[in-house]
Amino acid sequence: MKAKSIAALLLILAASATAGYYWLQDEFLRPGPASQALRVNVEPGTSVRGVLTLLRERGALVRPRSIELYLRLHGRRLKIKAGTYEIPRAASAAAIIDLLEQGRVVLEALTIVEGSSFAQLRAELASDTDVVTTLAGRSDAEVMAAIERPGEFPEGRFFPDTYRFAARSTDVEILKLAYASMQRLLAEAWAARADDLPFATPYEALILASMVEKETGLASERARIAGVFVTRLRQAMRLQSDPTVIYGLGARYDGELHTRDLTTDTRVGLPPTPIALPGREALEAAVHPDVTGDLYFVATGTGDGSHHFSKTLEEHNAAVKQYVARLRQAGAAAK
Repeated sequence: MKAKSIAALLLILAASATAGYYWLQDEFLRPGPASQALRVNVEPGTSVRGVLTLLRERGALVRPRSIELYLRLHGRRLKIKAGTYEIPRAASAAAIIDLLEQGRVVLEALTIVEGSSFAQLRAELASDTDVVTTLAGRSDAEVMAAIERPGEFPEGRFFPDTYRFAARSTDVEILKLAYASMQRLLAEAWAARADDLPFATPYEALILASMVEKETGLASERARIAGVFVTRLRQAMRLQSDPTVIYGLGARYDGELHTRDLTTDTRVGLPPTPIALPGREALEAAVHPDVTGDLYFVATGTGDGSHHFSKTLEEHNAAVKQYVARLRQAGAAAK
């Protein structure tokens, strides 16, 4: 009788264990309680138990200790990446754990506009609440040291694009990404450059591309504007680029270029550094200029960003007069 009782007890325990196992499995696989998608931010260093507790508090799980026990029984040691996760509506514990284990964090977006300055890029990073700011108050030189590029001048070094990143990424991480993108694209453009360019280094191509970016209102004109600058460089003429002069003035620029500003810029050749962050098309234009013999260009004043190109100073002066007349007509019509 005693042996039969022990056997019966063992059967009951086995049945209970089996039932318990299947109950845990059901807990793991059944749809969760979340009535709508929700976001959960996992801080660095949070334990598995801490994450499961957080999920219960946010309404994504009912019994986190049961899920923890199920994971232990299956020998699953989770390595959860910090970041913000979007938990789908009614997601099961299994689906949530898969999301966490794969590190499928929500990606935020930051857009760097073509022609922006490095200062504007820094301001954009500082104002983005999804970016962890570590560089506030640091000089440009300190910023470049922080991204492991000490001694480099920052202007023009970062590619303008829309970057996707995990929430709570640092400004250093995003700057490194933008820097690497520009390095890669500049190298590709330089490797495929046209023959007989009047400059010898990729950095000089970057400088010219930044000028093209700031001068161009129409994408279709980029190569032709680059061609004007290339022709001037070959003839050792001053480039006389308004955006370059404005950049050189810095804080002294009062919103209007004066004759004294243009006449005091006697530099022949490219400026010493880029003046903005050029995009892909400006890079391509700089290394594949459309050289037509034009030496001058001025805005048409028609409002579409187009320019009038001239081969002679006389033709250019006439185009400037026409541009000024259009501006006066527009101003009179606005009154």
